[in-house]
Amino acid sequence: MSDIQEKIKSEIEAAREACAVDGSNSDGCAAAWDAVEELQAEASHQREKGTEKSSFDKYCDENPEADECRVYDS
Repeated sequence: MSDIQEKIKSEIEAAREACAVDGSNSDGCAAAWDAVEELQAEASHQREKGTEKSSFDKYCDENPEADECRVYDS
């Protein structure tokens, strides 16, 4: 995940530079910030993927009384 964060930081710097050189209303500036937004969206999707429940966990959520879903205290 840190790799995509590094890319985001790099793209932010590139976007700031593009806007400073071309102006904040230029097509280059807008395209640079679009690239940042795309990378941030991808990072968000990767985080969401990591938090998805397994099929077993979903089953146990729906059927907590099932034998295979019981939790015993030691």
